[in-house]
Amino acid sequence: MEDLRELFAGNLRRIRHKKGVSQDDLAYSAEVSRSYLSQIETGKYNVSLKVIAKLSEVLDVEPAEFLRRPGRKKS
Repeated sequence: MEDLRELFAGNLRRIRHKKGVSQDDLAYSAEVSRSYLSQIETGKYNVSLKVIAKLSEVLDVEPAEFLRRPGRKKS
């Protein structure tokens, strides 16, 4: 089973790239440091529910999208 932290990291990067948002802009809008965001995106740090909520709001996605396995469509 893929580590959830790695799954979250990959989905966050994919969603951010798809939306055309830079790490700097996302970090600023979500009120986290760019360094912390970078470490989340590389799977080095766990992320809190508070930060997940901020990221999902800024990226305009449901929080569950960060844990969706590749190849799975929305229900």
